[in-house]
Amino acid sequence: MLNCSSGDRKTLPKEYRKTAEALFPPLQNVKPGSNTWQPSQSAILGFADKLGVGTDYRRLDTGWKNINELENFLYSFRNNLDLLIQKTWVEKADEDRKEKLLDRVPGFIDIIKKGDFTKALGEFGAILEELAWLLFGSQSHKEDFFDYVFRIDHQLGLFWWYGGQLEQFLSLQTNDEKTLKSVLLLGLCYLTDF
Repeated sequence: MLNCSSGDRKTLPKEYRKTAEALFPPLQNVKPGSNTWQPSQSAILGFADKLGVGTDYRRLDTGWKNINELENFLYSFRNNLDLLIQKTWVEKADEDRKEKLLDRVPGFIDIIKKGDFTKALGEFGAILEELAWLLFGSQSHKEDFFDYVFRIDHQLGLFWWYGGQLEQFLSLQTNDEKTLKSVLLLGLCYLTDF
């Protein structure tokens, strides 16, 4: 997964910090003896709005049970992600990486359809790490990656910061499928509209 230490919270512009920490709290704010974190629906919606996907998120969050809506959304997501991966210019040495990432997407979609959101969120984090490499090269593995991306665009920076937080979120061992689905849906919405 993307390297995101707790120090990276300083990277967040002030206008995003409160919203981001409501969704992904600093570990010291999680109750002792508890390995779970259940963000409120308002924290999730606030993060979706800051990410610029609030309208799509709300529509899909309520329409997730509609199989046609889910199929259409996942189709759009896959097409956009495939296009993003294919149009990414990389060195010849990274062409194999591109192909492996393209091959990984259908399995990821299947995991989502099965409703295994813990596994899907973990897989999404791995996909984001590879995508970051394709888009930003070795910069994506440097300590100042989040600073770098925030300088390009604040919402883009917030998205990659979110991607770096997924591992922490999974380590909190929440068993709440709705929360896991909601956190996953944030990233899916962003990449669908990217």
